[in-house]
Amino acid sequence: MLMLKKPRDVANLRKFVIEQRDTEKKVITICGGTGCKASKSDSIVEAFKEELVKQGISDSTDLRITGCHGFCEKGPIVLIKPENYFYPNVKPDQVPRIVTETVINDEIIEEFLYKDPATGGLIIHEHNIPFYKNQKRTIFADNGLIDPTSFEDYLALGGYSAISKVLGEMTPEEVIKEMKDAGLKGRGGAGFPTGLKWEFMSNAPGEKRYVICNADEGDPGAYMDRSLLEGNPHCIIEGMLIGAYAMGTNHGYIYLRAEYPLALHNVRIAMAEAKEMGLLGDNILGTGFNFDLEIYQGAGAFVCGEETALIASIEGREGEPRQRPPYPAQSGLWGYPTCINNVETWANVRHIINRGSEWFSGTGTLSSKGTKIFSLVGKINNIGLVEIPFGTTLREIIFSIGGGISNNRKFKAVQTGGPSGGCVPEDFLDVAIDYANLSRLGSIMGSGGMIVMDEDTCMVDVARYFTAFSVDESCGKCTSCREGNARMLEILDDICAGVGSEEDLQLLVELSRYIKNTSMCGLGNFSSNPVLSTLRYFKDEYLAHIERHACPAKVCKDLIRYKIKPDYCMGCTLCARKCPVKAISGERKKPHVIDQDVCTKCGSCHTVCRFSAVDIETGVD
Repeated sequence: MLMLKKPRDVANLRKFVIEQRDTEKKVITICGGTGCKASKSDSIVEAFKEELVKQGISDSTDLRITGCHGFCEKGPIVLIKPENYFYPNVKPDQVPRIVTETVINDEIIEEFLYKDPATGGLIIHEHNIPFYKNQKRTIFADNGLIDPTSFEDYLALGGYSAISKVLGEMTPEEVIKEMKDAGLKGRGGAGFPTGLKWEFMSNAPGEKRYVICNADEGDPGAYMDRSLLEGNPHCIIEGMLIGAYAMGTNHGYIYLRAEYPLALHNVRIAMAEAKEMGLLGDNILGTGFNFDLEIYQGAGAFVCGEETALIASIEGREGEPRQRPPYPAQSGLWGYPTCINNVETWANVRHIINRGSEWFSGTGTLSSKGTKIFSLVGKINNIGLVEIPFGTTLREIIFSIGGGISNNRKFKAVQTGGPSGGCVPEDFLDVAIDYANLSRLGSIMGSGGMIVMDEDTCMVDVARYFTAFSVDESCGKCTSCREGNARMLEILDDICAGVGSEEDLQLLVELSRYIKNTSMCGLGNFSSNPVLSTLRYFKDEYLAHIERHACPAKVCKDLIRYKIKPDYCMGCTLCARKCPVKAISGERKKPHVIDQDVCTKCGSCHTVCRFSAVDIETGVD
């Protein structure tokens, strides 16, 4: 392909690419995101390659490796297009039948189809599966359609039409106005209006300025940004091009954590393709606009997701936040004005330019516009990435899209916003999700992590887990965060061990407020949310640990013991054979017993017993 030299060349090349494609041709798309790779999707790819050659149709059939489809619970996922036949959890030995019966003979293999757990019915097409049907996909829509390493695939679906429109028809001021009118808020967690940030940046004095994509996604269980970069890196590059033009900068960085090797690989390819096509570098599309992009690999420090710590990291200093003001838009990277937006924010930009601010602001709530991607994980049937409009309720996300709680357990709480988020109980399942409502409930939007918990979850232990995370990830610069969170963790350890007191609960509240009000960055400001929200909604569990020395969820090891019920034990010896410390004894076909002095409470006996003979007791002295 020839280098693009004018804005109109983008549309002309797209037309040429589309005309060269056979829309009736069979296309086998295989999810190649990290989640499906972990489920051995690479072996599925190889099996299809071999079978297509064996059947003699490798030249007449396209094999396309895409990014994450979102439905990670059902990976590896295979779609046969143009019919969009959906086959989940595909195994290598199923590939020959799929090629013969579906690709060649256009026959559906019923036993390979998705089975709706609610109705038991078989679903043929991806868009009819409740997990997908109940979403509204915009920025995640292309992930399952394109090869992320193919410039042509992105171009064919409208890629780089927004930057060609901006450079050919709009002034920087018009771009910023469009972003302000759209009402896009930063998707990294703070929720600051993007257009306003861009305006501050454009008005800041300075001979140099920078734009940065914050891809330092560190929340436990969150992988929205990783999946966007893996599956559609060109959309991030295009968003950054538009932002750079609007804010008057010619240099940008993608700050990407090194633990994301596939994202790194695909972004590098996309940058090279954009450079080759004249969309990065000097005189882009012949308009005199120059913009270069670099990747900076972060070492995985959670605090470097905070923008001033991220800047310090790029500058080669220790990743610690600094006091603000001045804000990065005034004085950022190497002292120059710097705009930092996260991956999902940049991914929205091209859609706003292409479809208009009115279209974007027409979705969502009065204060929160557009859609949001959530990482839905935990005790949920349909684990994966979901994109929904702001205003969708937690009940819709967890039960309509997520398919309800796994193993037919009862819903207890959902933790939103990553380690600094709060735990929202069942009473608020029908609250519409937006920035303001989550804040009122004692939680935050964060970057979009959503961890679902069932009745077997101990909320005191949850607070302890996230507090321990904050202790480990604190940079240590603020005494309140460094020492306060460590003291809170000690108190939570005592409560989980059954040696806490009721006075500890008031001390937790006081420490939480002190840390929140005196910490320099968001890590400290919000680190107490898990403690405060669980105290607010699940205080009875704290009191059970303190007053009765009992863990109602039977999780805290110091407050439980495993006991074999003689009337249920068949003497199969499986528990004794699986016990790692040989704490279980007994003769074959006779009831066994557990030596409490030896038992480490690992739970393996309870897990392996097929006769429900191992009971968990709590409230034990």
